[in-house]
Amino acid sequence: MSKIYLEDVKIYAYHGVLPEENIIGTNYILNLELRTDLWKAAESDDLNDTISYADINDIIHAEMKIKSKLLEHVAGRIISSIHNNFPQVTYIKLKVTKTAPPMQGEMKGASVELKKSFKSGN
Repeated sequence: MSKIYLEDVKIYAYHGVLPEENIIGTNYILNLELRTDLWKAAESDDLNDTISYADINDIIHAEMKIKSKLLEHVAGRIISSIHNNFPQVTYIKLKVTKTAPPMQGEMKGASVELKKSFKSGN
């Protein structure tokens, strides 16, 4: 099985439980892995035979614009939207990192990672 990656996608968004998080916002870093068959595209050199990572990026940006309290909810929506648009995807792993969580101490960020497998062609 083949994979497509989008790595360290940086998006400014407004997610969080605290009211100020929905007003101030912060940067988020997203890392995505999806599995699908890319061999037809490898042979044809035709965009129609693959999944455009630009389309995946558009889905990520659209879903990140929708405010959520939980990163789990954001990640779940992104995964569902990708699969709804590209049913040939058999597996998606997504990590969403909030770069400036409102917590004590210095840290690179707080993250959630969701993984989901799908039957091929569903």
